[in-house]
Amino acid sequence: MKHPIKLLAIFFLALMVACQPKNTEENTETEVSGTAGEISENMGSDFINPNLATKEDLISAGLSEKLAEEVIALKPILNMMDLHALLLQTLDQAAIEALYAKMFVPFNLNTTPETDFKIIPGVGDRMAHEFEEYRPYMNLAQFRKEIGKYVDEQEVARFEHYVFVPVELNTAAEEDILSLPGVGSRMAHEFEEYRPYTSMEQFRKEIGKYVDDQELARLERFVYLK
Repeated sequence: MKHPIKLLAIFFLALMVACQPKNTEENTETEVSGTAGEISENMGSDFINPNLATKEDLISAGLSEKLAEEVIALKPILNMMDLHALLLQTLDQAAIEALYAKMFVPFNLNTTPETDFKIIPGVGDRMAHEFEEYRPYMNLAQFRKEIGKYVDEQEVARFEHYVFVPVELNTAAEEDILSLPGVGSRMAHEFEEYRPYTSMEQFRKEIGKYVDDQELARLERFVYLK
């Protein structure tokens, strides 16, 4: 007969084994998958600018791999209507409307034809007319004020995904520079750092120290000199 103390030790050892996870690797994988799911959900809630998107971002927005590659090849996309023409070759109207709810190349509020505004989800004849009615826009705050006469703040904020107001390089306030698509605090600082600009060539030279030619072309459409 085994010693009672040894029997007790064996009992507690068996109990500890039984309480351990059956498969440590399986549990780790589950935790990682959960984290990835949360990250994916958060990324999916962000509005996508195709010029700043990766191929994976475009696929997550609903494009096929082939179409995502064609969009990447189109960069820098300086006119949303060029992208629209490409997508119309593959997608039907319903698919395009669903896509534009989460992905778009912003329109210049001061130069875009009224008819082009109508491809923005929720913008019909009347709202497209109002977008054009208040030109020229000096800044995005003016857009908020004028369009806010017709829709609530939430809808105005949604419209802001689809438009921008170009800024004058030597006089624009920092908040107006920061309103430009994909321009953060560091780039806004660089825009201001080299004032006064005497030519667009100077802008290209100075800002070209920080970004590649493709990004420089994207940024150039947001600015002008008097």
